[in-house]
Amino acid sequence: MSKLVVFGATGYAGGRITEEALRRGHSVVGVARKAEGLPDGVEARAGSMHDAGFVTDVTRGADVIVVATPGRADDEGRRLLDAVPTLVDAARAAGARLSFVGGAGSLHVAEGGPRLIDTPEFPDEYKAEAGSHADVLAALRALPEGDDWFYVSPAAEFGAWNAGERTGEFRLGGDVLLSDEDGHSRISGADYAIAFVDEIDEPKHPRARFTVAY
Repeated sequence: MSKLVVFGATGYAGGRITEEALRRGHSVVGVARKAEGLPDGVEARAGSMHDAGFVTDVTRGADVIVVATPGRADDEGRRLLDAVPTLVDAARAAGARLSFVGGAGSLHVAEGGPRLIDTPEFPDEYKAEAGSHADVLAALRALPEGDDWFYVSPAAEFGAWNAGERTGEFRLGGDVLLSDEDGHSRISGADYAIAFVDEIDEPKHPRARFTVAY
């Protein structure tokens, strides 16, 4: 059993990861600005990942730090990228593995092809969010070899608006967007969480990004 600290535990992805971790018997500390409505068995902590003292305190003793928060700027103009140094320092202090719920925008549409975010079809209204997540991935890849992390990009169709079901069947990939035979790239929240917690239970992607889709 591992101790997970989940930033963004009340959100869509963070909530599904929290539920899956509890199902497997892990200990979970759920962190959010308003840590309300979390499942029984979760230690709820309210605070910000931009508060270095709070992050150090809440991650003490953690085995895995899960970051499942939006990439876009908050009300004070702070992006997820701005919190990465604090999160890295906390992971080092705790001896924890650092993990991120990423975005699909930084995936390539084909081997050697452009990133999804760089294609003409990518909606302008999502570019700031996708670009921020891409910047986080770049920052992780620039960390020293001793820092252990993983970053999971979902399929393009992923979110509460397309929640789907828990099937336990999906495919894993690397840096290229995965699509089904009909051209759809999608994954349910529950199946994304299975893939995420699988990586916690049996690490197979050290210091790497991978993607999950049907």
